[in-house]
Amino acid sequence: MKSAVETLNPTRVRLTVEVPFEELKDSLDAAYKKINQQVTVKGFRKGKIPARVIDQRFGRGAVLEEAVNDALPKLYTEAVNEAEISPLGQPEVDITELKDGETLNFTAEVDIRPTIEIPDYSGIEITVDAIEVTDEDVEKAVEELRGRFASTTPVERAAGDGDVITVDLEAKVDGEVLQDGVAEGVSYTIGSGELLDGIDEAVKGLEAGGEATFTSQLKGGSAAGKDAEVTVKVTAVAQRELPELDDDFAQLASEFDTLEELKADSRKRLTTMKQYDQATQAQERVLEELLKLVEIPMPEKLLEDEVNTRKHNLEHHQLGQMGLDLAKYLEIQGKSQEEFDTETQEAAVKGIKTQFILDELVSKEQLNVNQEELTEHLMRRAASSGMSPDQFAKAVVEGNQVQVLVGEVARGKALALVVESAKVVDTNGETVDMSDDEDETVEAAAETVESVVDGDEAKGEEKPGA
Repeated sequence: MKSAVETLNPTRVRLTVEVPFEELKDSLDAAYKKINQQVTVKGFRKGKIPARVIDQRFGRGAVLEEAVNDALPKLYTEAVNEAEISPLGQPEVDITELKDGETLNFTAEVDIRPTIEIPDYSGIEITVDAIEVTDEDVEKAVEELRGRFASTTPVERAAGDGDVITVDLEAKVDGEVLQDGVAEGVSYTIGSGELLDGIDEAVKGLEAGGEATFTSQLKGGSAAGKDAEVTVKVTAVAQRELPELDDDFAQLASEFDTLEELKADSRKRLTTMKQYDQATQAQERVLEELLKLVEIPMPEKLLEDEVNTRKHNLEHHQLGQMGLDLAKYLEIQGKSQEEFDTETQEAAVKGIKTQFILDELVSKEQLNVNQEELTEHLMRRAASSGMSPDQFAKAVVEGNQVQVLVGEVARGKALALVVESAKVVDTNGETVDMSDDEDETVEAAAETVESVVDGDEAKGEEKPGA
């Protein structure tokens, strides 16, 4: 076999391949065997029909077509390896010449990874939010914990702020009751903001048996984004009673003996959370700066496929789970179709560039992924998918996705390497050390990279797959 490669542009090549006919022998034999199993000819046992009879009855052309279809994947792979290129996606193959007994010639056009030069990234400087945990933050956290241990006592009076009420709801749009607009026995704490806008004002002052009607924009369901006329009927009112904030509460709600110890632990937990948020912010901002340093030609077909994939995932998976279609989603977001298309294209470009650059860094820095790192990543991905680690691992193996997970961790390590070399200061002008706890840093960086590479337009957070 002879092959030549022609560069069409920095991200696309055309392979021209000439195959001597004798190299098709195995595929021709396989074609005759396959046809033998599919057809019957009077006078011959199934599977024992001579090749000349198959040619006469069904045409040599049908045999050649089957043989070429069988041989092309292997021939294409050999040409790719010989040319030492890294193809992206499926090739566009064109049979240019097929002479029975002589030769098979074909061309294959395919996108390839562009050549990337990684510049010196040690000069990247970013600013992140300072870690500040105030007394008010601690008090709020303790109050939220206190609320989880609240008790309720039924009362025979009008409902007011902080009361827990039981309500029946009915929503109408254009005078018609929605199929999914009726709910009974819903428990709601007045002032929590966990139900519809406007419900607090409607129920305040109502006793059990009272009802009111108000207008509210629906947040989900079949009429999400539309204004609905909502009728709310209060069936019960209960007074919410909070436990005293003292040492007894600390012992009830935690492993600590005193309220001061509980508050100290809350401050520590809040500090840890803000440190994680700060690290994530640093990773995102360093990545932004890294992307600015590298110019990358964009493979058009790859970009087109990525845009289509993101739109498909949004419409058929994320929005479907939320009971929305794209039109309703755009209405809620206040976006036009053109704005959505532009944002999706920009996010796809950013995701592809991120993957290209970090993959190049993995190669340049010879970053490897060990079993412990892969296992930790698998555990997190399993948790985020709602599956057990065993279920997720089985799905990964059966879907031949192990290398995908390895790639996610490797890119996380590459980003963590860049972050560690960057100058990071907080808004107070203090230098932030980004080299603590390497394992957690790598896993957090992998999560940051996934959100960019995979995209998640509806939620703005991690989505499985890479």
